[in-house]
Amino acid sequence: MSNRHRRRLLISAVTLTALGLTANQALAAPAPKPRPWQARHLADVARQHAAKTGSPGHLSSMLTAKDGGDDGGADEAFNSMESTAQFTEARTAPGVVAPGAYGAAWAQLQSMAHTPGSWSQVTNKPYNSDDPRYRDVNSNSSGGAGDVTGRITGIAADDEGYVYAGGANGGVFRSRTGGGHWQAISDKLPSLSTGALSLDGAGRLWYATGESNTGATSFVGTGVYVLADPKHGEFEPRMRVGGAELESTTIHALRFGGDRVWAATSRGVWSHSTSDLSGPWTLEFAPNPDYLPGGAKASDPSAPYKNIANDIAIDPRDPTKVVLAVGWRGGDTYNGFYSKAADGTWQRVASLGDLPTDAANVGNVTFARSADGSRYYAIDQSPDVMAHNPDTGLKGVYVSKSGSPSGPWTLIADKDKLRNSGSALQGDGYQPGIQSWYNQFLQVDPNNADHVYAGLEEVFETKNGGSSWITPGPYWNFNFPCWSIDPAKQTGDCSPTVHSDQHAVAIGSYHGQSSVYVGNDGGIYSRPLNGAVDSGGHAKDWKSLNDGTINTLQYYSVGIGKDPSGHGVAVSGGLQDNGESILRAGDKVMGSDFGGDGADTIVDPNNGCNIAEEYVYLDMWVTQNCAVNNGAWSTDPTKATSYEVAPPDKAASAARFIAPITTDAKNTNTWVAGGQHVWVQDKGFAIRSGSEWTSAYDLGVGHVATAVAASGGTVYAGWCGPCNNQGFTRGIAVGNADGTGWHQLNLPVDGTLPNRYVSSFAVDAANAQHVFVAFSGFSRSWTEGPGAGIGHLFESHDGGATWADVSANLPDVPADSIRLLPNGGLALGTDLAAFYRAPGDTNFKVLGRNLPTTTVMQLKTGPDGKLYAATHGRGIWSIDLARLGRDHRDEQDD
Repeated sequence: MSNRHRRRLLISAVTLTALGLTANQALAAPAPKPRPWQARHLADVARQHAAKTGSPGHLSSMLTAKDGGDDGGADEAFNSMESTAQFTEARTAPGVVAPGAYGAAWAQLQSMAHTPGSWSQVTNKPYNSDDPRYRDVNSNSSGGAGDVTGRITGIAADDEGYVYAGGANGGVFRSRTGGGHWQAISDKLPSLSTGALSLDGAGRLWYATGESNTGATSFVGTGVYVLADPKHGEFEPRMRVGGAELESTTIHALRFGGDRVWAATSRGVWSHSTSDLSGPWTLEFAPNPDYLPGGAKASDPSAPYKNIANDIAIDPRDPTKVVLAVGWRGGDTYNGFYSKAADGTWQRVASLGDLPTDAANVGNVTFARSADGSRYYAIDQSPDVMAHNPDTGLKGVYVSKSGSPSGPWTLIADKDKLRNSGSALQGDGYQPGIQSWYNQFLQVDPNNADHVYAGLEEVFETKNGGSSWITPGPYWNFNFPCWSIDPAKQTGDCSPTVHSDQHAVAIGSYHGQSSVYVGNDGGIYSRPLNGAVDSGGHAKDWKSLNDGTINTLQYYSVGIGKDPSGHGVAVSGGLQDNGESILRAGDKVMGSDFGGDGADTIVDPNNGCNIAEEYVYLDMWVTQNCAVNNGAWSTDPTKATSYEVAPPDKAASAARFIAPITTDAKNTNTWVAGGQHVWVQDKGFAIRSGSEWTSAYDLGVGHVATAVAASGGTVYAGWCGPCNNQGFTRGIAVGNADGTGWHQLNLPVDGTLPNRYVSSFAVDAANAQHVFVAFSGFSRSWTEGPGAGIGHLFESHDGGATWADVSANLPDVPADSIRLLPNGGLALGTDLAAFYRAPGDTNFKVLGRNLPTTTVMQLKTGPDGKLYAATHGRGIWSIDLARLGRDHRDEQDD
């Protein structure tokens, strides 16, 4: 989730001492302002928590049947429940999307021709979030997370060194060496969104697709797949269990009992035989079946939140005794625990001891059972606590010492107990469990039923059944006495920690040593199962397994410029919860030069160290030296290497979470940024203050820009408002950068252009009246909503007065980014693939080969003659545009 923000940070005397002040000076000094990256993180999360009361956020997904809602993870996560809806809103507005939309698009993709050429992975090197080259005041360098990749949401491991890790939208990777040297093994599947990974007793690997984090950048899946020989094989579509019953769902957990596997999904609890993998899944329980697809209330905007199942606990002594944890994390009357009565119906459990059973206090729940059956553990996130406690959403961690899911359950940890166990989260507005609706895992040591790892924002551990806890994986090291910003010390005298925001866990062995593996917003890490800790209870032995061969980085943007060295290019990009990456020519390791969430990016094509990056909500920062810093942290503006240059719309109410920024195609010193206003500045990278922006046009109260483009002073701005599914409206405004000539285009709901989210423009550099516009979402055959229309790509030759649908043979799938190419062709990035239309053609081909089936968020051309694709799940890729000159030749010649 948004992982680097806070409302306010009180820096302790020991931290100030680390900055060069003595303890006495620190105590006497006035309270300092938090460093920008710390303030960013905490302010963002505080906003997120403040707004997270119950209005259904969303099962953030691109294709859930009837999705609509809110929130995210950081960048997950988007800042508030309302803001976090934005990723999903773009893909579902103006209504709800029926199941099967994505599957139909993927099926069409399989029959399409490809252009010559293959994509090459650009970001296939380790990405060091602690890179000392970029120890600027605005980075997170020295925090201790080390090498990172994108969010890992599923892990499985065996006792022979095989580890399997699933990316949020990047698919499954295999390691044969206890972690590292990863190989992608699910790229043939139609969905790379990971809900859960599990090894069964026969050694088969079960892959549940559809990320379960109800976050803004979580995508639904296409069901459950089983790989019989995970040590050597790869997943294929034919390996799907059952039929299409679990398409367009998210899957929180797979649990095994007797001869059946149980799945907790966004559409209830299902089960299937583990011996006969054919035949349909059985719907065991849906608390509100009328809201399921095909039901009487299936089109209700609240339908995605009415049948959410979070986990399943199966009695180790009797697999017919099952307890279901069901409920929307924001709260609903159906929230609770359910078990099967004598008459075969599922009934709410009235009492479980300390573990709450009332609807107000049962939200996101995770279970874990000990190998010997003597213990059951649970984490419970409470909608009521989340709504009323400014510091946390956690109700508690519990144990059933009977080993039965029916309890009685006893409370063994709450927010305060965990905070006092060595947590780095001590400030108001951000304490353990504040994101427990998004961050949860539980794992019991198979050889010790009292030894448990629990994941929230941090990693916690108990070896005595919860009587006491330590924090082996703190959020970061900044608050600890051992921390130092000295680049020669990397993380000061602290040991490395893990990235924050925990999602997945497993225990396995390699060469006889047992290890715990944890997955979070920064990738996958391991340590010995009974590892060493320092005096503060922080682990001394974490190892990042993000070696560059597991590339699940979730980019929103990409920018390319010539490397100042005179050799090659520098490639930058904004990431979910992993800041801004920069890869310079000759680098063996990528570095992070801006912390927090990374959003949109502007890079000078003539100098790749001139970079403007957006944090979120138009909070823009600029550097002219790649943000290289000598390590002498200072707030002195004369010593800064990066500068905040945010336009006045820098606020959640006045800009999208990922707000659009761009340069004029004919003048790279003219920048355009979109919030409620269309902002323009003409100083290029020499800008030093947000006051240097001028409002060219006010889109109107409640309207926010979703896409901007400019050429020769003509500016196009797409907007929405309201942007959610209820009352969704969109528009396009056109005018001049100097503020003259602005007008709204006439776009009636029943007109040529769909009433869906405007995602991208491309303006002809030779004629600004010639423009293309792309739309997200699905056409009306899948979307229930007013004016959903048909098509994804439209062209105008008269500045938007009239439009023609040029979608031709494109699959019906959300479109994200248009790029006009130097050869006169057109490239389009979508949630499924990248497509190409050759000059003079009307139909599209799949652009090249080798690009994983994941979301292509942004396309940019580089000064090296290549096209770059920022994917939200598999990093940045490039393809040589010279190969497209052969497009009219038989592709078999390639």
